[in-house]
Amino acid sequence: MEFRIMGPLDVRDGDHVRTPTTPKHRDLLAMFLLNAGRPLTVERLRRLLWPREGGDRSDSLVRGYVGQLRQLLGKDVITTVSGAYVLAIGDEQVDVDRFRLLVDRGAYEEALALWRGPVLEDVDPDGERWVETRRLREELEELRLLALERRVQADLEAGRHRELLAELKRLTKQHPLWQRFRGQYMLALYRSGRRVEALAAYAVLRDQLDGGHAIEPDPELQLLYHRMLHDDVSLHVSAGPPVLLPPDIQAFTGRADLLDRVIGGQVVVHGQAGAGKSALAVHAAWRARASFPDGILYADLRETTAPAAVLEDFLRWLGCPAQAIPAGLEQRGRLFRTYTANRGLLVLLDNAADEAQVRPLLTSCPTVVTSRSSLGGLTGATRLSVGVLGAEESLELLTTSSGRPADDALRRLARFCGGLPIALRIAGSRLAARPSWTADYLVGLLEDEHKRLDGLHAGDQTVRSVFAIGYDGLPEPAKLTLRGLGALSAPDFADWLTDQLGGGAEALVDAGLLETHGVDVAGQVRYRLHDLTRLFAREQPLPGVLAKVSALALARVQASRFSLVSGDPATTVATRDIRESVEWLEAERPFLVSLVADLHEAGLDEPCWRLAHLLSPFLERHRYLDDWRAVSGRALESARRAGDDRGEALILLDQGDLRLAEREWDLAHERLRLALGMFLRQGRTREVNHTRRRLGRVHLERGRLEEAERALLACLEAAGNQRDAADAERVLGAVLRRAGRLEEAAARLLDAVERLTELGDRHRQADTLLDLSAVRLAQGAKAEARAAAERARGIAVRLGDRLLDAHALLALARVGRAEGAPGRAGELARAALEVFEQTGDGQGAANARSLLALLGG
Repeated sequence: MEFRIMGPLDVRDGDHVRTPTTPKHRDLLAMFLLNAGRPLTVERLRRLLWPREGGDRSDSLVRGYVGQLRQLLGKDVITTVSGAYVLAIGDEQVDVDRFRLLVDRGAYEEALALWRGPVLEDVDPDGERWVETRRLREELEELRLLALERRVQADLEAGRHRELLAELKRLTKQHPLWQRFRGQYMLALYRSGRRVEALAAYAVLRDQLDGGHAIEPDPELQLLYHRMLHDDVSLHVSAGPPVLLPPDIQAFTGRADLLDRVIGGQVVVHGQAGAGKSALAVHAAWRARASFPDGILYADLRETTAPAAVLEDFLRWLGCPAQAIPAGLEQRGRLFRTYTANRGLLVLLDNAADEAQVRPLLTSCPTVVTSRSSLGGLTGATRLSVGVLGAEESLELLTTSSGRPADDALRRLARFCGGLPIALRIAGSRLAARPSWTADYLVGLLEDEHKRLDGLHAGDQTVRSVFAIGYDGLPEPAKLTLRGLGALSAPDFADWLTDQLGGGAEALVDAGLLETHGVDVAGQVRYRLHDLTRLFAREQPLPGVLAKVSALALARVQASRFSLVSGDPATTVATRDIRESVEWLEAERPFLVSLVADLHEAGLDEPCWRLAHLLSPFLERHRYLDDWRAVSGRALESARRAGDDRGEALILLDQGDLRLAEREWDLAHERLRLALGMFLRQGRTREVNHTRRRLGRVHLERGRLEEAERALLACLEAAGNQRDAADAERVLGAVLRRAGRLEEAAARLLDAVERLTELGDRHRQADTLLDLSAVRLAQGAKAEARAAAERARGIAVRLGDRLLDAHALLALARVGRAEGAPGRAGELARAALEVFEQTGDGQGAANARSLLALLGG
């Protein structure tokens, strides 16, 4: 049921009219509607119905009227609560409530369509019978004028100024002191080419106010008058508040995790060149357009670099007459903040170079700044880092921009673009502009790295120009660093490298040509260079940079390797030094592996094989077998290409160790036999003994225990230092254990432990203790087995060596099983298995699973 009181009283139930015709019934219903939801007692109703009779009418008469009204409207419409009557209807059943709601929602046309005249104009024509009528009429009239004003404003913004002239003329006569109508009438006249009449309309209002009230028109109307007086060109724009944004990006792709965070307070959207910062900010601004009724201001700070010029432009768009704009930057900033205060505005500052460009343009309005720099000096800002797109988002962007279906060729094209949005859009645009081209054809154009940047252009858009903008503004040291980095293929690198190449890493980051990649396990800041940026850097080559980098890397790896493999008692290394060496090698491993490849490709053969050889102990210890295989393969080619027999023999020895780690006994034997022959010809006695000791290990694994024992005894006899002797005794202990000669095995291993303890070689000391624990366990000496395993684990924990720790945990689990503690043994084995799986130690994982199977878990 619908109750209408704006105008004559009217009640409708669908197509049926239920408006009371009896005067007292109409009065009674008007009382209920004016007090909808509030309980009304019989006494209250009697006084309202007969205000001049002092309430002498009987209660039964009132109840009779209520009963008759119930019969007309329905019993559930008027209910009884605690002896009082209540009109029980919903909020939107009364036109007044719907009117308020529609005005709140901004549906002004719909709200005004409900207006039929003053409230209850046929029940209380003068609005004097009930105080509620008068109050409601005053409230609704204010709302009606507000709705009218905003509806007219929307029509003005839509360019319907001529159609509004008659209505606005009538409104200014009906409401001569409602200054918003006067301003809208002036603007409609002005835009209709009637500037003189617009100025005259202002003069009429000023005379009325001055004569009757001795006051001036509102400041907003005064400003409008002055702008018209000076014929401000921005007044001719009839599209509403300024929205200065560039066109939205068609088929915007990805960034779902960032889009909702762009708008709000001060936000700096930063990232490398071509990452799509501007596209993200512009798209987010268009999405939020409805939230900023007073407009969106936009400035490309690369085109207009002076903040004062930007402020002048913004002020003119906000309606400030040109003559009123001050000359100084500070004064313009204050005026701009005044104009924007309490307005629903968004400001987008694109391509900011530094904080000095941005600070004068900041106001209380939400502001988005895009920059290649994170603009750390803007301390109150929120920062959003924009990186490259993932594989699926890259493919989606290519398909939408090219109009081609996703296939393998587009996937290869996306990989060439490296997820960089500018490159992906250019590639997609090239395909869209050339329907006869296949994606395979464009892939073919981009396959050659030397021509890839040439192929990534579409009209006046080129990837090279995006990088050139940042490069041209760099200081010379930063340019040298970028040129040096171009020679490297590493996915990332640390600050020690950028410092040695010339410095200026942060300048490169601010220019969007380098990306900060976090802090690594060694506490170094790491940087990342996009593949396309690297190709740009290679166009400005820096001769000799690879030789310089290799010399630096060799020196650093040599120092770290010394901490891991030193066998000289006079130079015992502290545990802290070993941990720091491991952490540094862990952090630099991808870079160093890539550097070996770069040196090999550049024909720098000696540093190539030397670096690969120095890395071998670390790669072996931490089971980076894929990396070890890659570097040793390239190193062997380089050594042979250089004709360096010693280098070739050392790499063959490393490859023998690799095959031992991979449990490829035949291949290990073949590599080691080749190395042994070369060392014998070169007369290198120590390397001969090293190789024979490894061959002894091969004999052991093949089950040739006698051959193994003979080889190892010969190595022990020929050992020229403590470390070589300890290594030989350790393997000999393993051979004797396999042969069942446990007492002899234990003696050899104890001797090796003593030598390694004296040397300070903690890694091999722990390895030998684990071998000793296994021998003691086989002897039934559980206490001695546990002591050796716990001692090994203590070393592993101090070194921070997770893999060694896992082997120690597994040894303790075996001891626990022997001691009759299967629960604890299972916990230790599962902890070891987790590390083995994480580090890719397949044999260790298999051993842990076997033990768990024996434990029933």
